Amino acid sequence: MNEQTEYDVVHEPGESRFAVHVGDSTAVLDYQRVGSRLVLPHTGVPRELEGHGIGNLLVREGLEWARSENLRVVPLCPFVRAYLHRHPEYASLTTGPEE
Repeated sequence: MNEQTEYDVVHEPGESRFAVHVGDSTAVLDYQRVGSRLVLPHTGVPRELEGHGIGNLLVREGLEWARSENLRVVPLCPFVRAYLHRHPEYASLTTGPEE
């Protein structure tokens, strides 16, 4: 993989995801918008893209979008939950699946 230092996160609402495309590889943060909630069930980063902070970029972009849309976040994905634990500034966005 080339030594790219910046990655562009693209919101792909038709696919219900945020994505980073690098060559033939794509990392994603999948979501489901349910009323005023944004359910985050899965973050996927291909092995060849791991270790470059792309997962963190995807989650941050998704959380910022949720904030701009006044959505409550349901963090089902373990990676998203770990990110939220490390970034308490997003705690006010979270809610449980049944709230």
